[in-house]
Amino acid sequence: MSKDGPITFAVMLGSLRKASFNGIVARALPGLAPADVTIQPLASVGALPIYDADIQAEGFPAEVTAMADAVRAADGVIIISPEYNYSIPGGLKNAIDWLSRLPNQPFAGKPIAIQTASMSPLGGVRCQYHLRQSMVFLDARILNKPEVIIGAVHTKVDAATDTLTDETTRGIIKAQLENFAAYARRHHG
Repeated sequence: MSKDGPITFAVMLGSLRKASFNGIVARALPGLAPADVTIQPLASVGALPIYDADIQAEGFPAEVTAMADAVRAADGVIIISPEYNYSIPGGLKNAIDWLSRLPNQPFAGKPIAIQTASMSPLGGVRCQYHLRQSMVFLDARILNKPEVIIGAVHTKVDAATDTLTDETTRGIIKAQLENFAAYARRHHG
């Protein structure tokens, strides 16, 4: 089923650091999105307790159900993350683990776009690989291209003004958002 009209994307940020380069990228998205796309940040993944089946047995924490509801309500989710130790940062993985355990699992059938940024030249490619594995297991609909992998991100942002300054990177993100909007409309359901 296809969707016409405005759409909304939720942004799940994998970094907790206040001055995060990935946070700068995330905050740049509304200005790079097509006119009919609204981009809203999800609550911080750091707001969720560490996943524990004993806590789950007592009932899902309100922070988990609120994030799940926001994911379900969005037409798609953009995951933006650094790479930690060749993989997914712990807070982001924890949020995915919590959301994956809910009934009416919120990632199932949900269009997902991934963006990573790192100070390394590789830009978080291993994090992207691992996120894609998790999302395949959760039956999400992952946008494959164009990929947003931002290497040497510290040279492409101005941390003092909280601005993504590199025009090539801005263009790649804009292209991904345009493609993701079309993808989300095709896979709306």
